Amino acid sequence: MAGTTLAEVMTELAGLEDPKARAVNERHGDDHGVNLGKLRALAKRLRTQQELARQLWATGDTAARLLALLVCRPKAFDRDELDAMLREARTPKVHDWLVNYAVKKNPHAEELRQAWFTDPDPVVASAGWALTTERVAKKPEGLDLPGLLDVVESEMKDAPDRLQWAMNHCLAQIGIEHPEHRARALEIGERLEVLKDYPTPPGCTSPFAPVWIDEMVRRRESV
Repeated sequence: MAGTTLAEVMTELAGLEDPKARAVNERHGDDHGVNLGKLRALAKRLRTQQELARQLWATGDTAARLLALLVCRPKAFDRDELDAMLREARTPKVHDWLVNYAVKKNPHAEELRQAWFTDPDPVVASAGWALTTERVAKKPEGLDLPGLLDVVESEMKDAPDRLQWAMNHCLAQIGIEHPEHRARALEIGERLEVLKDYPTPPGCTSPFAPVWIDEMVRRRESV
């Protein structure tokens, strides 16, 4: 479907609007009513179209921005473009997909990680922490893991929700991936009790760091 116009795509997105899907999404802070499976099917038909992706993003519409991130060419964005996009991405799903589907695959990812990590905007900082968590798991060389644990220990308890969630994920990942820091990660998690009472569906792992760490380590050791 190369050459599809923005108007045509927006009309198709409007046709996918589902009040039930919107109700579910809005409970998670996402203001759109498109089933994500149908959104992915549309993206598969459109294939990669970078200019269309930019046009979709510029609409400001959440469903359109999610579609943009599915049809974009991640390496085609420059650093300042991604920085501006992140600062505009206020709904959780758009923020998450932007980081995971575009930024992580972009050559400026490490530069942006360092810039965002200490940003005064907690939503922007949470993206820096998400990118740091990726490095903790896949490329920890050069990271100051004890220093990261120091920041988590002093700031996670009172951090705004999205930043707190990102810090907690980093804490858990350090404990899972790095046995030499596991005892301290468990101790910090137990003492701060962040997400200890988070409702967890049956069959899912709790986001409470000590439980999360123990469960993932147990799974790996049982293989």
